[in-house]
Parts: sequence; structure tokens; C-alpha cells
Amino acid sequence: MNKLDGGVAVVTGAASGIGLGMARAFAGEGMRLVLADIEAAALRSAAEELTAAGAEVIAEGVDVSDGEAVERLAERAYSAFGKVNIICNNAGVIENNLATWEYSIEDWNWVFGINLMGVVHGIRAFVPRMIDAGEDGHVVNTASLGGLIAGTANPIYIASKHAVVALSENLYNDLNARKTSLRVSVLCPGWVRTGIVESDRNRENAPALTEKLVRARQRFQTGVDRGIEPDAVGAFVVDAVRGERFYIQTDPAWEAIVRQRFAAIVDGRRPAAGRIANPK
Repeated sequence: MNKLDGGVAVVTGAASGIGLGMARAFAGEGMRLVLADIEAAALRSAAEELTAAGAEVIAEGVDVSDGEAVERLAERAYSAFGKVNIICNNAGVIENNLATWEYSIEDWNWVFGINLMGVVHGIRAFVPRMIDAGEDGHVVNTASLGGLIAGTANPIYIASKHAVVALSENLYNDLNARKTSLRVSVLCPGWVRTGIVESDRNRENAPALTEKLVRARQRFQTGVDRGIEPDAVGAFVVDAVRGERFYIQTDPAWEAIVRQRFAAIVDGRRPAAGRIANPK
């Protein structure tokens, strides 16, 4: 998709982090923006920033785990701008790092409701409309490096991101088989400086933190703090959309870890029990 100027990009989870980084990048290309997020104050701040920078912006408070809310977002986007060229299903959360069997059903429903079903709802609400429009378009689904490797930590998050990668691969093939003008990318970043460690700030009745969980969060935050800036991720995404690249990785240093995982699968070895190392 070469022409971005004048197009319309919808970004969920747009109030901060990677979503805001993508929104800034698209605004820099002259695109009009539809920003969606569950955090009202942060969303308002993001919209004001991008409007002040010259972008045409509408902002909608949306819980992406609610399919009807995402459908209303699509209706609002098309009502305001008449088209959508890029949909970024980006909103995501992470849970505390527990053993696989220690998560409650509520934990599973919360993480998968946002990380996976948020993407599903975005696909269902936007892709049929984009196909019918017949224009060039692009779907960007945010997964994670954790969607390409396993045996590291946080199984509930890792499982949800693997699902997003698989879903995106199938979406790509579905659209290609039907000869549509839509392309797909799956974003698999490593460490990025975002507020993901505090994802449960938006969760009702979030479980209380024990001292052990607080220490685990602090260790995870160390990796986040050493990651790349969200604006750098936005630049990667714009480049991938222009180049119609499917897999988007943000740091070549992670490639060895991905190769090791898939080599183990081909060789029939047991899953590695390693962890994601902090970037140097």
C-alpha cells in the first residue's frame, strides 16, 4: 500500500504505548485517524496532541473485548470519513507471571478477551467493509515476540499472542485466496517502553498483588525500560505497510531466539525452558 496520505487509519489501544506510536507515524504520513482506547483521559490527551500536530482525528472510548462496541467504532469511522484504509488491532494486556494452572478462569477470559477477541472483533467489524469498498487496505494485528517463541514465562500472555499470529496467518491466506485488495501484517515486537506492566489498571476487580508478584513485575519492568520507543515501532509498521510485509519484528537480535524455537520443533526436541533476555 503505497499511498497513505489522505487515507484513514483506525488504531485500537491508541492512547499510549505502541498504539500511540503507530498513530503518530500514520499522522506523519498525512493520514486521518480514528483513535480507540478504554482510558478516557489518556485518549483525550493523545487526540489533542495529534490534532495540535495537524492531524484530523476522532477519538472513541472502546472496550475491544465488547464486539458490539467495536462494531459501533466501525460505524463511527465510516460515518466520519467514509472509508478505512488501515485497521490496527493493537489493544493488549498482560497478566501476572504464574504457573499455567494457577490462573483463574477470570484471568483467562480477561487476557484472551482483549488480546485475541479484540483482534477478532476488529476483523469482523472492519474487514468486510474494507473488502466491499474495493480500495487498497491493510490490517495490522499486534502480537508479540511472545507469539513466535514459547517456554519463557507468562503462559497466559504467550498463548494469547500465539493465537494472534495464527489468526493473522489465516486471515492473510483468506484474503489472498479471495483476491481482495487487502494485505495483512502481524506485529511481533520485543521489549518496548510502554505501560503494559500495569495493564490491570483497566481491569475491574483486579486480583491483589502479593510481594512475590510485585518483585516479578519489577523484573519485567526492567526489560520494558530497556526496550525501544513506541515511535520506533510506529516507523516499523509504516515501512511494513508500504512494503506489504507480513511479519514485523522490531529488532534483528531476537531472530536467533525465533530460529532456535522452530529448529527445536523440526528436530522433535523438547521445548526450551529459557527466557527472553533483556536487550543490550
